[in-house]
Parts: sequence; structure tokens; C-alpha cells
Amino acid sequence: MNKEPQGLENLFPYLETKLNLDPQSTVISQFKGGYSNLTFLINSPDGEFVLRRPPLGMKISKAHDMVREYRILEALDKAGYEKIPKPVLCCEDETVIGAPFFIMEKVEGLILRNKIPEGLNLGKEFFKNLSKNTLDGMLDLHQLELEKSGLSQLGKPEGYVERQVLGWSERYFNAKTDELPEMEAVSDWLKTNIPNQEHVGFIHNDYKFDNLVLASPQDPTIKAVLDWEMATVGDPLMDFGTSLAYWAEAGDPDILKMFNLSYADGNFTRAEAIAYYASKSPLNLENMIFYYTYGLFKVAVIAQQIYKRFKLGFAQDSRFSGLILVVEACGKKALESIHSQKI
Repeated sequence: MNKEPQGLENLFPYLETKLNLDPQSTVISQFKGGYSNLTFLINSPDGEFVLRRPPLGMKISKAHDMVREYRILEALDKAGYEKIPKPVLCCEDETVIGAPFFIMEKVEGLILRNKIPEGLNLGKEFFKNLSKNTLDGMLDLHQLELEKSGLSQLGKPEGYVERQVLGWSERYFNAKTDELPEMEAVSDWLKTNIPNQEHVGFIHNDYKFDNLVLASPQDPTIKAVLDWEMATVGDPLMDFGTSLAYWAEAGDPDILKMFNLSYADGNFTRAEAIAYYASKSPLNLENMIFYYTYGLFKVAVIAQQIYKRFKLGFAQDSRFSGLILVVEACGKKALESIHSQKI
């Protein structure tokens, strides 16, 4: 973790007032990793908490709306979905740290990034069970009751697929920096191949291994799902398609393995993941090429937006300099999938 993050001086008296944390014995440090919202650990003798705030130098969009993410956690808690960090408090007063933020409980456990942590021996059986647990967790989420829980108020499912395709396409062209013909071809294909049938469920929209807190290196049980800022009510297959876009396999280009450890030996292939999901879901998965292509396009646009922020000087992280290669690789992978009709 990075020590002593700047701009949080006013947070100490706030925490003292709201949570009775002693400023003298409270330490705040920033978690490394992640490409979007900023996450900090609050460590005090009275407990550990996690604070989330939007990225620096940006207008607040839906993907960085901390108040909305806090409300989602509250609604999921009310709905009885237990695989979340409990929400603690939300601050809409931007004078405290310069942006709205919220605080949640810290869930102890293992979070896997894009490489097996040094010193850990995670074998085939671990990853096989992790693949199953990951898909089971997604299925549970997609089948949550929406009305009584109030989750239905968090999104507009009618026309969701078309809005997403048009919205991500518009975002791509707004953030475009390089000529990538594959991305423009995929954008055109998605617009002309929107499925007639829509499904409705609660969706996470960024569901992958590094947003899961696992019980331990010996036990891939999911204790909590993190990063709910893009969650909404929409088509579950759009959610699944995004997860499949992150679900890298051993034979994929190395650049596409930087977001998920799904390429490690023992994991399901994308085809196996689709078959497993289909075996436990009432939804029709015949059109998964569309949802997978959409997922790749969306991942590419997210990378493109961060890359443009880097180019404009709003983000200094050196990792962002290579994200244009991710955009290119996702575009090529998506076009290849369209032409081959394989995932």
C-alpha cells in the first residue's frame, strides 16, 4: 500500500466525530491496484474500515458515483445478499476530502490479481472450485428478488441492451485517441445485431476475480464481492458477457491476461463457463457471441477512457500508458469472435 495519501487531512476530525476514531492512532493508506475509483484502508485500534472515493480530476459520472454505490450496498443488504462488505456511512459533503465518499467494513481474505501471489501454491483444484464459486455467485446475484427488496429502483431494464450498446459506442468515440478500425467495425456490428429478447436481473457489471474476497489460499469460497459502482438492473447476459471478456484463457494474448487470473491451470475455459451458467440458469444463451463481443468492446472502451485521461495528464499511473494496447487487442479479439462465431 502507498503510505500517507495526500488530501485527506480533514478526514481525521470527520472520523473522530462520526466513528469516534482517535486521530492520533488512526492510520490511512491507499490500496494499490485498480484502474478507477480510489480505495483506502483506515486502520485504528477500534477496527479497520475501507474508504472509497472517485478518481482525481474527473467529473462524477455514474461509474464514480459514491453515493449511488453506497445505496446499492444498502439495498443488497436489505435484499439479504450477504456477499458484500457492510456499508458504514456515506459523506456527500465535498469539503471533507474534495469529493463524496463512503466507508464500509473491511472483509479479510484473499484477493487475486492477475498473477498468483508469490509463495502461494494454488493448484488446479483451487481454480476449478473458484470458477464454480464465481459463476454460482453471479447466478445468485442475477436471480435476486427485485421488487420487495427495492433493487428494482436502481435501474431501468427496458431497452437496457440498446442503451448500453449506443452508450459505450458514444463513449468510445468521445475518448478516441488512435485509429483502430477493428473497434469501429465492432461498434457497427453491435448496433446492427442487438437481440430482440431482453432478460431482467440485478447485475454487477464488473464481476471478475479481483473483485472477489476469498476465504483463504486453501479455500476459494467467496466471502464478499467488491466494487458495486456500476451495478444496476438490466440484462444478466450483458453482465455475463462482460465477465467472459475478462475471462482470459492460457492461449489468449498476454495483454488480455492483465485483468484476471482465469488463465491459470484448472480454471474453466470460457466455453465451460458458458455451459456451467447455462446448466443453472433459465435464460437462453444461444446468442452469447453478441454478449461476449459487447463485453470485449466495453472493456476496450473503459481502457480507452483511462488512457485518454492519462494522455491529458489527469492520471499519472505509469500502468495507464499501455492501455491503448488493451483497446487494440480487445477490438481484434471481438472481431475475430464475430467472424469465427467462437468465444
